[in-house]
Amino acid sequence: MWGAIEHLGRDGRTRGYLRDAWSPADLELRRWFGQEAARRGLDLREDRNGNLWAWWGDPSARPGVVTGSHLDSVRQGGAFDGPLGVVSAFAALDLLRARDFRPARPLGIACFTDEEGARFGVPCVGSRLLTGILAPDRALALKDDEGDSLAEVLRGAGRDPGALGRDEETLRHIGVFVELHVEQGQDLVHRDARVGVASAIWPHGRWRFDFHGQANHAGTTRLADRDDPMLPFARTVLHARQAAERNGVVATFGKTRVSPNNANAVPGLVSAWLDARGGDEDAVRALVDELTDFSGAEVTVESWTPVVDFDAVLRERVAAAAGNAAGGGGAAGGGSAPVLPTGAGHDAGILASAGVPSAMVFVRNPTGISHSPEEHADRADCHAGVTALAAVVEDLCGS
Repeated sequence: MWGAIEHLGRDGRTRGYLRDAWSPADLELRRWFGQEAARRGLDLREDRNGNLWAWWGDPSARPGVVTGSHLDSVRQGGAFDGPLGVVSAFAALDLLRARDFRPARPLGIACFTDEEGARFGVPCVGSRLLTGILAPDRALALKDDEGDSLAEVLRGAGRDPGALGRDEETLRHIGVFVELHVEQGQDLVHRDARVGVASAIWPHGRWRFDFHGQANHAGTTRLADRDDPMLPFARTVLHARQAAERNGVVATFGKTRVSPNNANAVPGLVSAWLDARGGDEDAVRALVDELTDFSGAEVTVESWTPVVDFDAVLRERVAAAAGNAAGGGGAAGGGSAPVLPTGAGHDAGILASAGVPSAMVFVRNPTGISHSPEEHADRADCHAGVTALAAVVEDLCGS
């Protein structure tokens, strides 16, 4: 399975991935998902928001246990963020079937649409629409860098933009959701553990800062006569680092758009996107408030996700099953998998915040690097993740 998709959307120059939502690479990955479902005789469904569901059993009769993740990527991202959870879900199902396991509850494999938000700026679009956290009108008006709206892109992909919105039928089918994901950090490395379980997701959000100025000729406009928005933007980037340190959070300006974007012109507009996260919600908001006042920019909230604490009972159950299957997650073996928080957002967090019992299993990342071509997980650790996930699904489906 891994070999079948590792070339899709890959940049031959950087070896990173370009898998924007509804791009040709993403559509090919969706076809691959459907083929894998068909190979296993699963019932493939696409909900009203474009999320894919492959069912073993009928979730209309009884809400099922669902696992999976996403197949889109950040731009120039790595191979594991998202796809590892989908491939591992199919592999875990194969492992259970090889043991002649027959689930007492339906088992579903999910592929969520546009988790990364690389194309339209808002993360977890598919799960936010599914749960009603994101309003359809706002989603449809989102535009990519080419100026194409989500509504236009959906029509081009043969989907009905009018169908978007909270999907009660699909939500009734999800009794519990468990997402496997490569760890985006090195906590498991320091614990000498192959797998871990999430305790919580930090509060996080994205804000667009628009710095307005006056476009003018780079050679004939005196420095004293310039209204260059790049200068307050640069000061804001530096201030963000200092403010983040004071508030004990992290802040990143990772995306900018300059207009008119000519080498020989003073910019007229600089738009920059702030990503801010931290263990304390008040500290994150204090940072954003400080930067808003300091920058003098026009600031727009693009997304906000409060802290997500995963259900404690489910978390401990998943940690016990995963740990026992993977030798406690560590080299010494025995006991539950370690439990750790994360600063990365996930569809599991969106479902949990909407009241769906959810949990996450992490697979060790030796370097801790993510959202980069250097993102990695060793084969043995991936296999341990499949074994752990199969044990978790078996435990949850058997009751």
